[in-house]
Amino acid sequence: MNVAARSILAVAVATGFISLVGAIAVYSGAYNVAADEPHTRVVYALLETARVRSIAVRADALRVPADLGDEARIRQGAGNYAAMCMGCHLAPGMEPTELSKGLYPAPPDLTRKTVSAGEAFWVIKHGIKASGMPAWGGSMGDDYIWNLAAFLQQLPKLDRPKYDALVAASGGHSHGGGETGGHAHAAEAMDGHDGVMPRDHAGHDAMSEASDPLRSATPHTHADGKPHAHASAATPRQSTSSQNRPAADTHADMAQPATRAKPSSTTEDSHEHQH
Repeated sequence: MNVAARSILAVAVATGFISLVGAIAVYSGAYNVAADEPHTRVVYALLETARVRSIAVRADALRVPADLGDEARIRQGAGNYAAMCMGCHLAPGMEPTELSKGLYPAPPDLTRKTVSAGEAFWVIKHGIKASGMPAWGGSMGDDYIWNLAAFLQQLPKLDRPKYDALVAASGGHSHGGGETGGHAHAAEAMDGHDGVMPRDHAGHDAMSEASDPLRSATPHTHADGKPHAHASAATPRQSTSSQNRPAADTHADMAQPATRAKPSSTTEDSHEHQH
C-alpha cells in the first residue's frame, strides 16, 4: 500500500471514529445542553464559525439602502429597538437584565458593538437558530427592519440622554406587521413592553363587559345572599334602584353606556357567583 492510500485510510478511520464518538455522546444524552453550562471549546468554535460565515455570506448578497443615515429612519428604528431589542441588547448606561444574563450564547451589547447594516438586517429578519434571537421578518416589513439596522449604526455613539430623546421622538413601537397590518404605541405607553400593561389596554376587560349586555345584566348573588342584577343605566327604574344600593353594588351600573337598550329576556337564565 503506497503512502497516499495509507493517508486516505488513516483519515477515513479517524473520521469514522470521531463520528462514532459523537453519535454515542448525542444518543446517550451525555452532552449537557443546559444554557447555564457553556459549550466545550471545540463545539463553541464550530458553532461560532458556522454562525459568522452563514451570516456574512447571506448579508453580502443584500442591497443596503443608500439612505440609512436619514434621521427619520434612525428615529423610527429607535422606537422599535426600545420596545423589541433593549431587554437583550441593552441601552446606553444600562446594566445587564435578567433576560440578557440568562441567555446563552450571551446576546451582544449593541451599545458597545457596531454590526454592519447588512448583517443586522439579515439577523433581525431571519433570527438565529437555538440562540434566543427571533426572526422578526414574519411580523415586520423590510423597511422597518432597515430602520432598525440604521439605528444600530448610531447606537454605540449615543449616550443615555440622546438615546432617550430619540426614543421619545420616535412615536414608540411601530412596524408594518404581516399579520397585524402595522400598529403603533405612543411613547408614553411603552412601559407595556417592560411587563406593565399599557394604559390604552388597562381597561380592556371592563370595556368588553360594558359592551356585552348578556354579561353585564346577568343576575347573581352577593356574599350577603341577596340576589340582584346589574343592567343598563338607560333604564329609569334601574337607575333609581342603583341610588339605593351601597356603592359596592353599583360599580357595574356606573360602567354601562347610557345608550344601551334593555337586555333581552335571554338574560333570565341566571348564574350565581360570589364577589
